Amino acid sequence: MTLETGRPERAAIVLAGGYSTRFGEADKAVADLAGTPMIRRVVDRIEPVVDDLVVNCREEQVPAIREALGGGLEPDASFAIDPIPDRGPMAGITTGLRAASGADAFVVACDMPFVDPDFAAHLFDRAADHEAAVPRLDDQWFQTTQAVYSVEPMLAACERALERDEGRIVEPLLELDYVVVDEDEIRECTALETFENVNTRTEFEGAIDRLGDE
Repeated sequence: MTLETGRPERAAIVLAGGYSTRFGEADKAVADLAGTPMIRRVVDRIEPVVDDLVVNCREEQVPAIREALGGGLEPDASFAIDPIPDRGPMAGITTGLRAASGADAFVVACDMPFVDPDFAAHLFDRAADHEAAVPRLDDQWFQTTQAVYSVEPMLAACERALERDEGRIVEPLLELDYVVVDEDEIRECTALETFENVNTRTEFEGAIDRLGDE
């Protein structure tokens, strides 16, 4: 979808700026996951439901991620470089939102290779008339790195939280008019594997086995 101004309406921000310490020395964002770099798997899944793609990362990651996405940035994507490396997911979201074109942005971590594009589209729909749509499991855990945010309100809330030196990723969310997508609704739309992330080598090998069976 595109706004009447020609500005894309729906963006995606892929967070890839962490140091992946639990994964080892390699950057898990570009690790070969059953024949495809992990970040490419995430991008390929969500690209059909958005108009604009932004990859948030550190400066030194750009060449490897560009190569993982096909060398010429195919599919088309832009980079949002963290001014302060590895400051946490809220800072990464903030950097990505500053670079995003569009009214709303789907935020997803680069280590979520099973992200469901249909669920992302559902979150965009649920965010209509609100400033965010955020999944919550077990009536407790907000899935803030697989959620949709209105770009301008969320950016302002993140900047205020960072100025307060607040590290909790849910902190800016609490300033917004957000709608909760609870577990019952999630299960009606998708499998919970959409939220699975790959933090360790063991989890990575398990993901390779599952993808090899598809």
